[in-house]
Amino acid sequence: MEETEKNIGRRIEDFGYKQELKRALTLKDVVLYGMLFMVIIAPMSIFGEIQAASGGLTPLVYIIGAIAISFTALGYMHMSNRFPIAGSVYAYVQRGINPHVGFIAGWLILLDYVFVPSLLYALVAAWGVALIPSIPWFVWILFFVVINTVINVRGMEMTKGVDWVMFVMEIGILLFFLIIGLKYVMGGGGFGEISIAPIYQPGKIDAGFIASACTIACLSFLGFDGISTLAEETIRPEKTIGKGILIALIGIALVFVAQTYVAALILPDWENTDLATGFFDAAALAAGEGFRVVLLVVNILAVGIANIMAAQTATARMLYGMGRDGVIPRIFAKVHPKYQTPYVGTIVIGVLSCFLPIILTISQLVRLVNFGALSSFILLNVAVFVFFFVKEKRRKTFSDIVKFLICPVCGVSILVFIFTGFETLTYMIGIVWLVVGIVIGAVKSKGYKEVPDAFKNLEI
Repeated sequence: MEETEKNIGRRIEDFGYKQELKRALTLKDVVLYGMLFMVIIAPMSIFGEIQAASGGLTPLVYIIGAIAISFTALGYMHMSNRFPIAGSVYAYVQRGINPHVGFIAGWLILLDYVFVPSLLYALVAAWGVALIPSIPWFVWILFFVVINTVINVRGMEMTKGVDWVMFVMEIGILLFFLIIGLKYVMGGGGFGEISIAPIYQPGKIDAGFIASACTIACLSFLGFDGISTLAEETIRPEKTIGKGILIALIGIALVFVAQTYVAALILPDWENTDLATGFFDAAALAAGEGFRVVLLVVNILAVGIANIMAAQTATARMLYGMGRDGVIPRIFAKVHPKYQTPYVGTIVIGVLSCFLPIILTISQLVRLVNFGALSSFILLNVAVFVFFFVKEKRRKTFSDIVKFLICPVCGVSILVFIFTGFETLTYMIGIVWLVVGIVIGAVKSKGYKEVPDAFKNLEI
């Protein structure tokens, strides 16, 4: 029996909790949320760097990255089908392995979820100053913090409305770029014709290239996991969440490949492509200097509203899931009496995001986010193997062996490889965070002896 079939009709009460959040999301809503979290136009800001690192094969890098991260996405799909509850990797590792390891997984992912809004606010502020130098960077941060916090507190009904507006804007500007870019190339600009050179060049693609591509591109797809935090606000989450994760990942991969392919056709001289402004230079060649400014404005709005709002939403749900279990202060589990949202976590993240960009640099925030995401993803893959392959003995068919043994092993292997490429400072910060989490976990569980109430006398 498939894990989705086991969970059909199961209520949140079956997992030891009560329904407090408002269910209003459908499959299209969670797919939209996931794609906006990963940022539809994300490659625009890093196109030049990837072109240089890949030797002009940026679209191929994204293809390889999507395949590599898909093993972990499949793990999220299986666990969300089996456990359609908020908490994401915290809840999945908690039930897949045990509650104490689950806390460590949740603690590690908080490095990603808590710090990623601050990272995004810092990036938006930098772009905003570049656009309008007379407005100080902290004003940009404060402006977007207030907008996102208010929308998130108001609930998913308002959030998904804003999501659709941002989606239409991003897709619209991207379609314009693709059309005008192809017209420019077919008219004799750039390559002068449709070419496979941005995807395949003889002699360049080997094991080393694939390994490097995984390292570069996997991190570009961070955010698909945020979909799983919406389980308790989604209609039929046991079917919708997992399906939404895969659709969003495939959709964003296609969008990433399409826009970088056209940009690469416009700028065939990858060795001289500007690292910081490569994509914007391509847009200016195809549609004029005015389009460069338009793209910068769209990037500010896409990240400043759609991306950060999605990140803040996921973080608040993660804190909510951990707070109701009492592994972090229970105040994070408080639900707004009118809007039925975990508003405390939303507000706390908004306040932190006003100050963290002052304390930490963008590069330091990147290190924190990457360490937290990848380490928790590793535990997620281990949980898939332990729960399905070991505990439930799902290993009698070839399909089960692929899903619950081969895919988790591939996922862990890829993530560990990427992990080895971090700088020493990243390891130091991450290990300190981990040690703090272990100490907090020991204190909260009285030496790792007590488990959350939801696990007492309950079949999960």
